[in-house]
Amino acid sequence: MVADPPSAFRREFSTRFGTMWTMSGGSELEGRIAGYLLLDSAGGVTAAELVEVLGISAGTVSTATRRLIEAGFVRRVRPVGTRADRFVMDPDVWAGFLDREYAYLRAQRELAASALDHVDPGTDAHARVTNMHDYMSWLIDDVDLASAWAKHKAALRREREGPRDR
Repeated sequence: MVADPPSAFRREFSTRFGTMWTMSGGSELEGRIAGYLLLDSAGGVTAAELVEVLGISAGTVSTATRRLIEAGFVRRVRPVGTRADRFVMDPDVWAGFLDREYAYLRAQRELAASALDHVDPGTDAHARVTNMHDYMSWLIDDVDLASAWAKHKAALRREREGPRDR
């Protein structure tokens, strides 16, 4: 039984998040679970809760949560004194997302660099692969989204805390 039944908004949010998740090539059910966990404030949810609330099978929950764990969006924890694992999302899951994106970008840049030795200069293929390499390099070396996010997040935190001398 679900200890704290989800609101209609939480279910709707989860569904909408799942739809948006598919726009980046992910599974809708993984997205629904991620969306549900994003709004969790109870310290995690059990597989049984996900089955009940989202109306999906235990096997689907198992597969989807395993993929979310592998992708770094979700962690499995077992609170002391409990028998059931809970799934939780870190407070700044997006910083972790950027870390994983940079690993992907570096791998793509390396792949492009290896391809440049095998395509003839002056061809459309060479131009495409050069642009691929340069785009990945630009994102890695010049944009530095992870650093920009950390600075932006710190500025927002200071702004929200307001002046301390009141």
